[in-house]
This record gives sequence, C-alpha cells and structure tokens, in this order.
Amino acid sequence: MHVAITGARGMIGGALAESLRDHGHRVTGVTRSQPGSDELQWAPSEGRIDTDGLRGVDAVVHLAGEKIGFASWSPRAIADARWTADTRREILHSRVQGTTLLAETLADMDDGPRTLVSASAIGYYGDRGDETLTESSDSGDLFLSEVCRAWEASAQPARDAGLRVVHPRIGIVQTPRDGALQRSLPLFRAGLGGPFGSGRQWWSWVMLTDVIGVLHHAVTSDDVVGPINVTAPEPVTNGQWTKALGRVLGRPTMIPVPRFGPRLVFGEMADELIYVSARVLPEATLDSGYRFRYTDLEAGLRSVL
Repeated sequence: MHVAITGARGMIGGALAESLRDHGHRVTGVTRSQPGSDELQWAPSEGRIDTDGLRGVDAVVHLAGEKIGFASWSPRAIADARWTADTRREILHSRVQGTTLLAETLADMDDGPRTLVSASAIGYYGDRGDETLTESSDSGDLFLSEVCRAWEASAQPARDAGLRVVHPRIGIVQTPRDGALQRSLPLFRAGLGGPFGSGRQWWSWVMLTDVIGVLHHAVTSDDVVGPINVTAPEPVTNGQWTKALGRVLGRPTMIPVPRFGPRLVFGEMADELIYVSARVLPEATLDSGYRFRYTDLEAGLRSVL
C-alpha cells in the first residue's frame, strides 16, 4: 500500500513509518516544514495541502497535533505546558483544523485515499472512577473530552463521502522516549518514585510496539471502522504502575506525590493527565482481530528498560 502520515517526524509517526516500510509499504510524510524526499507539505492553519501528492495514496494516518504535556523538567518547558486560555485554544484548533482540512480534501478527491485513520485519545472518556469503559461508552465532561469529541467529529466530511474512517483512541504510551514513563524515570531511578495521590486512579497503558501494531492493523484491515481503543487489555491503577516500575528498576516506591504538588506546578493539566481515572478496555480492537503483544505491564516495562 501507499500510506501518507501526518506527524511522521514524531515519535509514533516515525515508528509507524519504519514499521510500514519494513512490511513493504510505501510511506509519504506530511509535514509543515520544507518537505524532503518522500514528503508532501501542508499548512492546516492556512487551509493548504499538496493534493497532487495525495493522488494514488491508499490511506492517510493523521497523527499531527499540538503536544499535550511537558517536554522536560526544565522550568521553561513546565511553564510552557500549563494550560492557559491560549494553550487550550491551540490544543483544540490544531486538531480540528488539521482533521477538517484532511477530511474535506479527501472527500473531494476522486483518485485519493479511501481510508483515513485519524488519531484520538482516551481523554475522550474523561474521569470515570472504576467504571469499565469500551468504545461504546459515552464521552466525559473534561476539557480533553471536549477536544477528542471535536477531533473525531471533524472527520465527518470523509465519512459522508464514503471513506473508511477509524479513530484509534490512544492510551498512556509506555516508552522511555516520551510521555509518562520518560518523565518518571529520573525520579524512580533516584529512589524517589511513588504513587500520585491515592494511586487508585486507573491508568490505561499500552506499549509503543502495540500502538504501532494497532495503527498498522487499522490501515490494512478493511473491516476496521470507527473508534478503537489502543490500550492493553489489562489496565492497572497508578499504584500498580508505580510498583511495577519500581520492581523493574530495583528501587523503592514508598513516597506518594500529594495532589497539591503537581496541581501547583501544572494547574488543571495535572488533574486531566495524572489524577484522572479511566479504566479502558480495547473491546472493538480485540473483536477486529488484533492481538496485543504486551498484556502484562511489568513484562512490557522490562522489554523497554
């Protein structure tokens, strides 16, 4: 197949491009920067995309969007990550603008892609305590829930035009290259790791290997349609995640992080990314035939650490 990927220079996009090429597929990156070989350019904020570069492409995987969270422990990175009104607006608009542009462009093309795999996130479900959540569960009422609803709804023009549209709702990706695991490693390796608050909030994790596996599956399986949860079949609480990481690193995990600390540093973002509880199961993903490589958290952490 010939697959175009927005965000192909990012962590997930780069790994997906490598995997697809390894399986014999052709990959074209979609970038806002000056395009290189095997890339085409777009400018979502200006409503521009290189439609000629999309001719003959079979599927588009849409991963681009303003980063949510902080890039490092530097004061500047932490300050930039706080959710100001402008930050919230950019998080929402970067997803809605890009998805709308893609969906409308593909809907108007006669010789363009017929599949759009447009990423979403488990933030769709909001803060739900111990409730078991599947792809058929209602959306939540947090800011990220609003973002995910608008993000997915922006693909409607492609659905209306008869394209196969898939929304992978991605969970907490476990990789030392980014995200919760990367940010936690310095503290845990120093023996200062511990649960966030009570540790009873559910963290629906997934290894990067399986994120790539599910996306690859969504691209190549014609019967996969609609939302699919990209989370391991055995979610854990934050307390269980903490103990598993401590065992893998051989470090104690006895120091809890009181809620007021991250709330003071990160503001509302801490509530929606750290203390939110979402017990998400990949029901539709499993029903579609995908089998997760990692269903045990500790085994997955050992594989990457």
